[in-house]
Amino acid sequence: MTDQKNIIRSVGAYLPARVMTNDDLAKLVDTSDEWIQQRTGIKQRHIAAEGENTSDLAAAAGHKALENAGLEIADVDLIVVATTTPDMTFPATAAVVQQKLGMHHGAAFDIQAVCSGFVYAVATADSYLKNGLAKRALVIGAETASRILDWNDRTTCVLFGDGAGAVIMEPAKPGEDRGVLATALRSDGQHWNKLYTDGGPSSTQSMGHIRMEGKEVFKHAVGMITDVVYKVLEDTGHTIDDLDWFVPHQANKRIIDGAGQKLGLPPEKVVVTVDRHANTSAASVPLALNTAVADGRIKRGDLVMIEAMGGGFTWGASLIRW
Repeated sequence: MTDQKNIIRSVGAYLPARVMTNDDLAKLVDTSDEWIQQRTGIKQRHIAAEGENTSDLAAAAGHKALENAGLEIADVDLIVVATTTPDMTFPATAAVVQQKLGMHHGAAFDIQAVCSGFVYAVATADSYLKNGLAKRALVIGAETASRILDWNDRTTCVLFGDGAGAVIMEPAKPGEDRGVLATALRSDGQHWNKLYTDGGPSSTQSMGHIRMEGKEVFKHAVGMITDVVYKVLEDTGHTIDDLDWFVPHQANKRIIDGAGQKLGLPPEKVVVTVDRHANTSAASVPLALNTAVADGRIKRGDLVMIEAMGGGFTWGASLIRW
């Protein structure tokens, strides 16, 4: 592996047109806007339309990232899609996205690390680029989590939404001191049954629904998040004070606040979009990145930490010089 750094050249995002507010949810299950906001910070989420698949969301976000980079799909030779909600068991959703974008060369594959998927995908694309296995990558996090929700379970159906976010990754130019500086990835399968779906092709021949032990997830989340954040800071010689922006997985405002407080980060350095998007699993970090880049907060040269934690358990973080 070389010392080559790979930059994020552009970002893009797509959200389905339908917005479901907490008041809308209160018509389906025994809940309320006040109850949801107090426990999660979520105000609304986007829901994919009938016939709108994960690949549609992913392709739309990918197209926007290409447009924002001033590139054509011919300029990309790797597509990595992080998703827990593929269109089909196979082929990979990335292959369907490849077809929808009109790409007939290179490689395309999926990564499944649940909510940590985008961080895993960035690490994978970074490694491919460093090792000369690709020249430019389109990395996408996309989910239609609404398809695997039990709409009678108020403990889970209030938490999730649909969406997609994407980035273009490419080698930094000679002398350009920016890009992905370090990444830490973790998993611990002993916790698999704390956040999972109760179905799958091999076990039940059905997709199942999301099941979660919320208190257990919360108990582990803050510690796991800070673990990988400190690891990448240690590996790069940086400190918390050096960070310009912390872009965490958007699962729950209380988890985001807890991690920020434990790390000693001022709230104004933390990007929060969970109120608008809810938990979009692998799409949440790139959606938050897109929001902060689009509104001018994240700028060239900023030091940005992304992190996520999800089912498995999986967790990870990347430090990026923007």
